[in-house]
Parts: sequence; structure tokens; C-alpha cells
Amino acid sequence: MKIDHAGQGGRRSASGMSYKFQRLRERIRLAVADGELAGKLPGERELARRFQVNAKTLSKALTDLAAEGLLQRSIGRGTFVRSSIGEKSEPHGAWLLLVDRDSDEELVKQLLAINPRSELCPDLSSVRPSVLNQFCAVVDLATSTPETFFRDLLVRGIPMVTVAQEPRTYSINTVLLDSMLGASELTRQLILGGHRHFLAVEQRARITIADTIRQTAARYCDDFCVDACADADVAQAAEYGPTACICDSAKSASRVLETLGRAGISVPEKLSVAAVGWRGDEYPCSGYFADPRQQALAISEILTIAKGGHPVALWLAGILVDRQTTAPMRCAAPPPTEITVEMHASQVRTLPLIDR
Repeated sequence: MKIDHAGQGGRRSASGMSYKFQRLRERIRLAVADGELAGKLPGERELARRFQVNAKTLSKALTDLAAEGLLQRSIGRGTFVRSSIGEKSEPHGAWLLLVDRDSDEELVKQLLAINPRSELCPDLSSVRPSVLNQFCAVVDLATSTPETFFRDLLVRGIPMVTVAQEPRTYSINTVLLDSMLGASELTRQLILGGHRHFLAVEQRARITIADTIRQTAARYCDDFCVDACADADVAQAAEYGPTACICDSAKSASRVLETLGRAGISVPEKLSVAAVGWRGDEYPCSGYFADPRQQALAISEILTIAKGGHPVALWLAGILVDRQTTAPMRCAAPPPTEITVEMHASQVRTLPLIDR
């Protein structure tokens, strides 16, 4: 996980989190468990010398552990072991949680557990501007919140955190999963398994997954093809050659699996299915996932550390999960020389011959 001023600086390279960083994070966790580190931690320079790492790697590890709830970082005060300062106090005011049908229910539950005074808002059009004054912060879990609403919050000085979407017009706090890293890791595994024809399943007007698949596949082979569609169109697209698809969310993957099941398309025999997203103990498919509890703690933390300061972006790392929905490429009958598939119900694209 990395914290940075809002913008592109917070993204890690697609090569992934270094083993050095992972080892450091576990060494600090073990030092806390053994009582070697307790109370207020030494300064970052001293800790960097103690663990023989650079300051940047140390800061990333401390921030990651803070998002998990093991540590608490406070600007001007330092870093503390959370158990030594007691449980986090209840927020002083209620949060307004903007939700829609694609919002993660488990994440909503975790946020309500942190701040029981929070209220859900499934219909933003019914919220009058004067109502916003009763909330101390707004957490945007929806996918199509208008920019004018962000502007109204900024004018009123109400803190806001968007989740799983990068700010477009205004500089605001945001918490994101490193989807590019996850999609890159999944693409690499599928490429090594022999897959060459990919299908990126993501929301309309978004190309993060598709672009990452292309960039990663280009490092390993030349004979690859990447297409994109909405989850509702995956059964139709599956008839035209792709052997692996990567979805942009756990919910989208669940809908894809249901659609493929109704169409009689076997997973992973005919189509391997993976996803990048947020999930708790249950995973719909293989993929790269982050825990909603980790996400909720990060949202709470960002509202604390960003108060009165510059907007920040918090990037969270996930873990690779195997649910047997992906498999190595199997030999099959050669595809037709040329095929046509409807993409996003608006683009018609001719796909080239795939050499298997």
C-alpha cells in the first residue's frame, strides 16, 4: 500500500510489490507481536537503520500495517502500536455513505461497524444541500456520482473519500485497489499457462483492465489479442475465441459466471475466469482481491490523516486467490480465419486469426 498526494504518483509499477517490502512488513508485525515494538515507535530514520532498509520501503510498510489496524499513524505525533493506545474512538460525527447496486455490501457493513451513526444514501437526487451539514464526512461507494456533488462538498468544507475510482475533475481523497498490479499478475499467470486471446470485462468507458492486459502480454509474447465487453455480453463474446477473461470486480465476475452457466459454457474448460476486486471470506472466482475490512480501515484512517491537509490517494495491495476457475490452455480446434464480435453493444470489431 502506498499513500501519496492525489494523482498518479501513488501507483506502483506493474512489476509488483517487492519481496523485500513483504518481508519487512512481516518482520515489523512479528516485532509488535513479540513486544519488541510497543507504544510509540522510533522515528522512521532509526527504524530504517534498525531493519536495514531504505526510508521509502519502511514508510510503505508502516502505512500498510496502519491500514490493517495494527498501527496508527498521526501527522505531528508519530506512529503508535494500536493496542498501546486503546481501541480507536468512535468518530465524532456521522458519515454519509453513497451507495448503488454495485456497492460492496461487506464494505458497507464494515464501515457501519466502524461508525454506527453513518447513514446510507442510495438516491443522491433526494438529498438537499442543507442536509449535508449534519454529516462530518461523505464516503462515495457509488459508481456515477456527479461532479457537481463533489463541488458542493468542497465548497462546504466537508471531507470526502471516493472508493475504487480515481478523481476526474476535483482533487479529493481516494482509496483504491492497485488494479493494474492485480491485472498484471493475473495476465502473467494466464500467459504462462498458454492463453493468448483475452477478454477484459469491465464497466463501459473504462479501459484499465484491457490496457494492463495488453501491456503485460506484450512483455511475454507477440501473438496475443485483447478484447473488451460488458459482463452482460460475455456469453456472446465467448463464442468467438477468447480462452481467458479478467473482470474488473467480484460482482462482475459473479454475473459472468452466472451468464456462462446459463449459456452452457464450462469454466475453466472453455473459458478461464478471474477478477480483480474487493472481497471478504468468499471469493466468486480466482483473482486478485483485497479484504473489505482492510479497505474500511483505510477509509477511516484517511479521514483522520487527511483532515485539514492536502487530498491523498491510498493504494492498497491484494492477494492472489485460487478458486479453480482458471486453467492452462488446452488444445482445441483452430478458430476461423476472421470473426466479428459486438463490443460494448456499440463497437463492432473484426478479430484476426489466433495462432494456437
